[in-house]
Amino acid sequence: MFNRLKQFRRIATRYDKTAISFMGFLCLAAVKLWLPSFVITA
Repeated sequence: MFNRLKQFRRIATRYDKTAISFMGFLCLAAVKLWLPSFVITA
């Protein structure tokens, strides 16, 4: 999971100055990666 999160340039280079905004984007990136696994494809 960490390797896939590092593909987001914003996470890999730590653009965000505050820990709260960094954690917020980290959560958004994780949702973007995990959401397709919960969707049932027909």
